Amino acid sequence: MTHWMGSFPRLARIIVGALLIAMMAVRSSTAAELEGVDFADQVRAGDVTMRLSCVGLLRYKLFIKAYVAALYLGDGAEGGDIFADVPKRIELSYFWSISGADFGKAGDRILAQNVDAQTLSALRPRLGRINALYRDVKPGDRYSLTYVPGSGTELALNGTRLGVIDGADFAAAYFRIWLGDTPIDTRLRDQLLGCARRNAGNKQAAAPHAEHDVF
Repeated sequence: MTHWMGSFPRLARIIVGALLIAMMAVRSSTAAELEGVDFADQVRAGDVTMRLSCVGLLRYKLFIKAYVAALYLGDGAEGGDIFADVPKRIELSYFWSISGADFGKAGDRILAQNVDAQTLSALRPRLGRINALYRDVKPGDRYSLTYVPGSGTELALNGTRLGVIDGADFAAAYFRIWLGDTPIDTRLRDQLLGCARRNAGNKQAAAPHAEHDVF
């Protein structure tokens, strides 16, 4: 008994040290937290690594928090043309329930404001395919759209792949829903494109709002 009691302080130090190491590992893997939602420092898609660039909050009609978003960029996209044929990913974590059918309707409306009629016509068959993939979401669900050159744009819900849409032209158009000249919300776009990665973990979001669509 005496021997066991004598070793207790050493055992306690080992346990505390292990807990601290575990906490540091969790903290290092989470680069940003916004409205209680965590985003990882980086994500991988196949052999491609994309690093967290920026985070933002979208409000509907100024008062309702709709979702938080994170933009990840791969090599070639950071500081360059994000609509070029380069790796990119956007994650959307929702605070409200949204019908799957509403995603396609909202996406079509916003895309029509960001690409010309000829481009929209050429994309129509693939837009129909991705619209059919969307599922209803509830609070806490997370959609991700990940584009990898040569592979296409993957739509996933809570980490489960729903489908992949081919074409760099599709990704260049589709990401304009959030990042284009006439996006779902300009202040959300400016947050996602304008903040420095090193400040993502403690950046205070502005109060963006969407007047009509919540995508």
